[in-house]
Amino acid sequence: MTRARRWGGWLAAGLVAGLGLGVWGWGGDRGRPPVGKSGGGAGGVARPVAPLRVSAVVVAPEPFTETVASTGTLRAEEGVELQAETNGKIVRIAFTEGSRVRRGDLLVKLNDADLQATRARASSRRELAKRREARMRELYKDGIANQDEFDAALNDVAVQEAEIALMEAQIAKTEIRAPFDGVVGLRFVSEGAFVSASSRIATLQRLDNLKVDFAIPERYAGKVGQGSPVAFTVAGGDRKYQGEVQASDPRIDPGTRTLLVRAICPNPDGRLLPGTFANVEITLTRTEDAILVPAVAVVSGVTDKNVFVSVDGKAERRVVETGTRTESTVQVLSGLRAGDVVITSGLQQMRAGLPVEPVVDAGVGRSMEPRRTTGTLSGSRRGVGLAGGGGVEG
Repeated sequence: MTRARRWGGWLAAGLVAGLGLGVWGWGGDRGRPPVGKSGGGAGGVARPVAPLRVSAVVVAPEPFTETVASTGTLRAEEGVELQAETNGKIVRIAFTEGSRVRRGDLLVKLNDADLQATRARASSRRELAKRREARMRELYKDGIANQDEFDAALNDVAVQEAEIALMEAQIAKTEIRAPFDGVVGLRFVSEGAFVSASSRIATLQRLDNLKVDFAIPERYAGKVGQGSPVAFTVAGGDRKYQGEVQASDPRIDPGTRTLLVRAICPNPDGRLLPGTFANVEITLTRTEDAILVPAVAVVSGVTDKNVFVSVDGKAERRVVETGTRTESTVQVLSGLRAGDVVITSGLQQMRAGLPVEPVVDAGVGRSMEPRRTTGTLSGSRRGVGLAGGGGVEG
């Protein structure tokens, strides 16, 4: 009985085990390990996640020039409206329109017949006074004339000298002479015309050098100084003229919040004319080893700006300080160094530690020759804004 009972227990255990195996099989995938959590073989090894394929650039120092774009006006180095100092009739016009004149050249002569006659009379009186003074001097030496008589003779000569000087000054007012070397413009009077002190006769301009007046935003006032390089173009041509800052206004215009700057530009061929409108670019700073990255690579946070770099096949977040922004690049002042691989795509799903497979853009990487990059900022006297996406990041 004992052996029969033992065999019966083993048979019952076998039936229960068989039923258990059947139930396991009927459950489908409920008893299988989750897909992706194991390699499908014994031991349950985790399947590796495929790296994200992204575009990237290799940081390489390159020259970078920060400029400000503005609009300005050309002015003559020296320019005047020729006008008479006194009323009178024009008796002679001694210049040709559009001709060059030298300083001191006579341009216009007014009628001065009455003044010449008065001067001749004063000259005769002076000669008489001089002869009288000479006789009185001899009498004074001999003790015949006293001191008062001799002093009166001397005074009479001085008075006549002063009369002649007065006449010569009045005669000079009837002569309009060139105050400096330059080009005389169109005349607006003719011989025989009566002119007054307010009559416009012609213009005189010195064109060897021209002034360029323009305004920049007040934030860049500290970056502009005497000698800063300036380039500009004028309407009707693509030629770029070069100059340098001569001076700036010692105050900020409170109406436009801009600083008025004046540059000087050589004009040896006289091609540039005063009054011309100019598109001006002034160089603020130039860096020979600037770090530039594509603008799309900079991710703005709440309080800082970040870029992602690839380090040992994984994404790493870097906090950076940015400077000037151009249409396609951003200057990085700190946070990156030469040789860093900056990720430029897939940034919406990027996170620190994510496996990445960077594909370096050959057109931007350090395999290319260094290129000159210019960051352009704009400002005008009437309104200051950023040109073409340029500006200062942050």
